[in-house]
Amino acid sequence: MPPNILAVTEHSKTKKMSITTVRKISQAFFLALFLILCIVASPGQQWWELRGWPVNWFIQLDPLVAISTALATGALYAGLIWALVSVVMTIVLGRFFCGWVCPMGSAQHLVGYLAKRAKPPATQIKLNRYHRWQYAKYYILAFMLAAAGGNLLNDLVGVSQGGRTLAMLIAGHLLMVGIIAVARKTASPLARTLAVVVIVLGGWVLLGMFFPLERVLPVSLQIGLLDPLVLMHRAVNLVLLPIVDTGIETISPTHRYYQWAWAIGAIFGAAVLLCIVVPRFYCRFVCPLGALFGLLGRFAIWRVGRKDKDDQCTGCGLCEVACEGACNPAGKIRISECVLCMNCLHTCNHHLVKYQTAKSTGGEITGPDISRRGVMLSIVSGLLAIPMLRLSGKAASNWSHKVIRPPGSMGEADFLARCIKCGQCMRVCPTNVIQPAGLEGGFEGLWTPALNNRIGSSGCQLNCVDCGNICPTGAIRKISLDEKLGRGQFTEAGPIRIGTAFVDRGRCMPWAMDRPCIVCEENCPVSPKAILVRELFSTVREGGFTVTNADSTGVEVAGITLEPDQFATGDYYCKPVTAPGQHRRRIIAQSDNRITIVPSTPWISTPAKGSRIEVQIRLQQPYIDVSKCIGCGVCEHECPVSGKRAIRVTADNESRSIERSFVI
Repeated sequence: MPPNILAVTEHSKTKKMSITTVRKISQAFFLALFLILCIVASPGQQWWELRGWPVNWFIQLDPLVAISTALATGALYAGLIWALVSVVMTIVLGRFFCGWVCPMGSAQHLVGYLAKRAKPPATQIKLNRYHRWQYAKYYILAFMLAAAGGNLLNDLVGVSQGGRTLAMLIAGHLLMVGIIAVARKTASPLARTLAVVVIVLGGWVLLGMFFPLERVLPVSLQIGLLDPLVLMHRAVNLVLLPIVDTGIETISPTHRYYQWAWAIGAIFGAAVLLCIVVPRFYCRFVCPLGALFGLLGRFAIWRVGRKDKDDQCTGCGLCEVACEGACNPAGKIRISECVLCMNCLHTCNHHLVKYQTAKSTGGEITGPDISRRGVMLSIVSGLLAIPMLRLSGKAASNWSHKVIRPPGSMGEADFLARCIKCGQCMRVCPTNVIQPAGLEGGFEGLWTPALNNRIGSSGCQLNCVDCGNICPTGAIRKISLDEKLGRGQFTEAGPIRIGTAFVDRGRCMPWAMDRPCIVCEENCPVSPKAILVRELFSTVREGGFTVTNADSTGVEVAGITLEPDQFATGDYYCKPVTAPGQHRRRIIAQSDNRITIVPSTPWISTPAKGSRIEVQIRLQQPYIDVSKCIGCGVCEHECPVSGKRAIRVTADNESRSIERSFVI
């Protein structure tokens, strides 16, 4: 580094911060807007709570979400058309989204700035040098798009069945053209890469002529694990806001709990705090959305570059002191890595770095530093990853009964092809019953929405369809209350079932403990109730007594001293044993040796002295009417057995999957 760099640095601080100031204002605005949209997604009655705010706006601007869902489903969800704006603006302006809009990028930028601002310029330049591992994010992008894009190859095979001869001819020619292009040493790297893709497509179609390959490659949408906007939505919704609201109790009507919050928070924290070691670590090495914008940015009309003549650049390296993308503006600038932070324009003391339509006079490297072999390996790995995961059977016969999807969810295969794990449905759920799933449904289902009826204030409420209305990708359909409840035009189809309740007789108090309880039946919200009870009278332990005296409203007993009002709860009855015609009478009061029955139903004949009576408890044992149960989980939430509930809901008999229905 030249000896005058410190002087140049000090001089640069006196310059007006025009474009960088605008960029900082933009970052602050969009970061604040992102947080506000997360806050207003809260359920409640306040004017600012979930009142038509565009809470999915950032996700809808995400072209990675749009492309991956289109690949996985063959359709583009209407709201995701907004992603086209990001694509067009990137082609015109460059990677503006990463440096000016992305809240994840802004958070990393801030942390990195605070960490390195006290370091000498030489150290900052070293931190901002391009690192060869920055190509990793492009392989991650290829892997995730391939995992979502298996339908393309399946569709090619499906098309081939309609015109077998024509398809074979086309596939054969494609295969020959691809092989020739790969064999030619003079072909450009791009042409050779496209040739490999053509060989794969042509070969797959030819295989489809002779083997039944339809649906050989299942698809699964896993971009939500690493997409920065989805990752930040998940972290803010499920970790940061609940922590903040613990103290202020304003954002949500009740305290929110989320399982796996520790893991979600740890991953987000690591992604942000690694910026202390390397500025914008996540953006440079991991971010698949940044990789997509990098591929688009190589075609940008406007770009950052040098504009010097006769070697006016002194080589001070000052333009790399605060370079956020590590794009090497002092030499051959890497266009695909430039995030348009504009710091090089600000720090260049000779005004040689410009934002212009002309190419950089210092040279440009437009494409990412990746190899064809690495890209193909990533694509093949992505295509094979999901079939390997599906071998566990978690999406087939070995499905987990614990994974209960929200009402309106697509069938499991379609659900996994659409859900991006953003946590929006969990945020808006008024009862906090929708939770991020763990590994019980397999790795594919990690952090997808599933119901946990023990958490929150209740189960799934009958009059709530918020989760479907907010889902940005249609993994949870928008349904009406009539459809959910099976009313009006949906009467014949009946209400949507998300599961079925089962009574654990080994833990249920009326069944296993001779203790009265009808909490589940009382709280069952459907009409007619899905939980019915059958009455049973059971003699309590040591409940036989000898009568010493009796009248029309009670008896005195001998042989034991009773605890006062032990049997006066209304659930206990007194029944003479030696008088066959006597019916049991309800106990309303009891002292240490006298039992009083209801005066309106006196004894038919007064029990004789020396006769025996029994004290019996009235039990109402619950049963489930599977034709009425919708799996809402209210009964499980309200069950007084606080540990493992005595009544539990599973995904059995859910409406969305015919193969999981009961055969009755």
